[in-house]
Amino acid sequence: MIAKIFSSCVIGVEAHEVTVETDTGGGLPGINIVGLPDIAIKESRDRIKSAIKNSNFSFPTRKITINLAPADIKKEGSSFDLPIALSVLASEGIINSAGLSDFIFCGELSLDGKLKPIKGALPIAMALKDMGKGKFILPKENSKEAAVVNDIKVYPLECLKDVVDFLNQKIEVDAQKTNAEIMLKRNVKYRIDFNDVKGQEHVKRGLEVAAAGGHNVLLIGPPGSGKSMLAKRLPTILSEMTLEESLETSKIHSVAGLLPPNKGLTVTRPFRSPHHTISDAALVGGGPNPIPGEISLAHNGVLFLDELPEFKRNVLEVMRQPLEEGSVTISRVANRLTYPSKFMLVAAMNPCPCGYFTDPKHECHCTPFQIQTYLSKISGPLLDRIDIHLEVPRLKLEHLTEKRRGEPSEEIRRRVDNAREIQKKRYKGEHLYFNAHLESKELEKFCLLDKESEELLKLAILELGISARAYDKILKVARTIADLDGKEIIEAHHISEAISYRSLDRNLWG
Repeated sequence: MIAKIFSSCVIGVEAHEVTVETDTGGGLPGINIVGLPDIAIKESRDRIKSAIKNSNFSFPTRKITINLAPADIKKEGSSFDLPIALSVLASEGIINSAGLSDFIFCGELSLDGKLKPIKGALPIAMALKDMGKGKFILPKENSKEAAVVNDIKVYPLECLKDVVDFLNQKIEVDAQKTNAEIMLKRNVKYRIDFNDVKGQEHVKRGLEVAAAGGHNVLLIGPPGSGKSMLAKRLPTILSEMTLEESLETSKIHSVAGLLPPNKGLTVTRPFRSPHHTISDAALVGGGPNPIPGEISLAHNGVLFLDELPEFKRNVLEVMRQPLEEGSVTISRVANRLTYPSKFMLVAAMNPCPCGYFTDPKHECHCTPFQIQTYLSKISGPLLDRIDIHLEVPRLKLEHLTEKRRGEPSEEIRRRVDNAREIQKKRYKGEHLYFNAHLESKELEKFCLLDKESEELLKLAILELGISARAYDKILKVARTIADLDGKEIIEAHHISEAISYRSLDRNLWG
C-alpha cells in the first residue's frame, strides 16, 4: 500500500512543498529513503523505528521504500522525521487517511516518540497558502512562531502518539492562536538605553543623525572611550519594527535556528557583533549546506564590526554588494540562494595601532607611516559606503563622576521617527527610503541649498581638500540634519555639522 504525507523544506528563506511517499511490499525487511536526502534524513531510520515502537505502534517487518518528492531538490535536516513516521503508519492503515492532504507535517522525533523543535517553522507557515494547505502540525515549541501567520490553523503537539490520535479523531487539539500585532507592541523592550552613556554628546548626536537617515557610521577613538557601548545602544533609537519587518527578520532567524523556543517573533531590531576572526562565509552566509550569515541576521537592524582594521581584507570586501543592494546572493552548483541583508553598518577602530594617538592621557609611540598603514587596511570602496566618521574621545573626569543621566532613547527615537516620516513623504513613488540611499544624480533634486550653505561648502572643498566622494556624503548627511530640524532647505549650520562628521576626510591623522 502506498501512503502520502505532505511536508516542507526550506531553501534559503523560502519554503517548498515535499511529498513523502511510502510503499511497503515484499522483500527483506529494511528502510530505503530516496529523493536526495542528506545524512540527517538517512540517519532518521533508526530514530523513526524506535519512536514508532516506543509509541506502542507496530513497525512493519517488510521492505519499506520512502520517496521524498520532488526528487531534484536536496532535502536537509531532521524535520522530516514526523512525516516519514506518519507515512509508514499510514501505509499500515494505522492512520485515517481522510483529510490528510490539507495538512503539512514537520518535526524531529526523539527515541521515545517526543517531538523536538525544528528550524524554519515560520517560513513554512508563511508559504502554506501557496502550497494549497490550511493546517500545520508541528512541535509545541515552534507553534507560536508559526501561529503569527493569519488564515492557517497551527496544531501544537508533543509526541507521535498524540499526532496519530489527533488524526484518528481520538483527541481534540485547539489550534494555536497568536495576534502578531499585539505581540509586536507588547514585547518591544530594550535592556539598555542611551541615558546610560555619560558625556559624548557629539557622538550621540552623530548616531541620532545616522539613525534618522539610515547612514553607516565609523567610530574612531582610543580604547575605553565607549565606542562599543554607544554602538550597542543604536538599535534603541531606531524606529520600532513594523510587522512586515518583524516577519522578514524572524524568517531569517527561524531558518538559522536562532528564534528562541515559544517566542513567535523578533520584535526588537537585531544587533550582531561578529568577532574580527570571522570568515567570509560566516559573515555573508554559505557553507556546504548554505545558512544565513551575520549580515542577514542583522537584517533590519545593526551590524557592528569592532576593531575594523583587524578584519581580513577579503571578509570586508564581500560586504560591498550587500551594502549596495540590500541582499546577498550565494551561488552553488545545484542552486542559487538570495538572503535579504538591509542593515546599518557601525564600525569601530582605534586611531592608530597602539590606540592612543588622540588620547591626551597616554603617549602614542606609532610613527606616521605605521598610522597610515593601519588606516589603509580599510579599502576605499568600503569607506565610500560609510557616510559618517565620528571621533570618540576619552571621557573627562567631570563626565565620569556626574550623576545626571543623559537623554533617554525614547526621546531621541521620537525625533528620528519624525525625520524618517519626512523622508517617507518626500520619496513617495521613488525607489528611495532614506537619505543614505540618495545617488549623485538625485542630490541636486532633493538637497536644495541656500546661498550661505553653498558658499560654506565651496570653502570646505578649497580649504579642507574635501574630495568629490566626501562632497556627496556631506550633502546626504546635511539633508538628514535638515530633516531633524524640520527644514526643507539645507542651511549653513546643517552643512557645518555634516562636515564635522567627516574626520578621515579632514586629514586629522596626518
